[in-house]
Amino acid sequence: MAGPVRTAEREREREPLDGESGPPPSTGRPRRRFRLPGRGLMVALTVLGVALGGFGIWALYGSQWLRVERVSVSWTGGPEVLERAEIEEAAAVPLGVPMAALDKGAVRQRVLDRLPRAGEVEVVRAWPNGVGLKVTERQAEVLVPDEAGFVEVDPDGVAFAVVPDAVEGVPMLEMELDSGAGLRRFGEDRIREGAVGVAAALPPAVREETDVIRVRSFDAVLLELSDGRTVLWGSPEHPEAKATALTAVMKAAPEARHFDVSVPSAPAAALG
Repeated sequence: MAGPVRTAEREREREPLDGESGPPPSTGRPRRRFRLPGRGLMVALTVLGVALGGFGIWALYGSQWLRVERVSVSWTGGPEVLERAEIEEAAAVPLGVPMAALDKGAVRQRVLDRLPRAGEVEVVRAWPNGVGLKVTERQAEVLVPDEAGFVEVDPDGVAFAVVPDAVEGVPMLEMELDSGAGLRRFGEDRIREGAVGVAAALPPAVREETDVIRVRSFDAVLLELSDGRTVLWGSPEHPEAKATALTAVMKAAPEARHFDVSVPSAPAAALG
């Protein structure tokens, strides 16, 4: 008979010879195999996800839980002249609407359109039921005399309000423009904008003492201080350099009554 036949078990027990490769010997423990979730479980998870999503949409838009119930107003800058009630009225925030459906842009634009004194408005949702309006009011840089009183003009040259009385600490802008080539070239609006820029560039100590900014042309801006001193500013160009030159010449000649910084590199002072 032929030699003994190796059984499958003995063949598996044979250790591999040098240079041979093969599967590692069995440890006798059953192997665990990764199995994907069953189809039923996947369907259940999908249904659960859809249900949760539907509940979330209903909570945001259909329920009575997250609806606008109150409006608050706060100020982030400016003189705070506006009344809280007029801001709320201008905003016209619709009460009872879902918080998620509130059109913040429309609320903001209504305030800006109806209240020119409001320079900036931020509308925020204060979950779960509130809406906050954060208002920054425009601040007058100069006053322009008007038949009804005085027009307040902000640093950007925007005329935003008319007040019956002059605002303390705000310079008066007197436009006495000479008709000529300068007016035709620059135009009244640009000349006024430049004069407002002069007011914004003044050193704080000088601004506090400035009663009138008198403008005859684009190149002829004159400051009249409360104690009778004057400053020839010249054109609105190079405002920072002129402000620095004015501070220096006032310190160097404290007794002077007239100052000239129209050429900031060569400021001048005169006693009388």
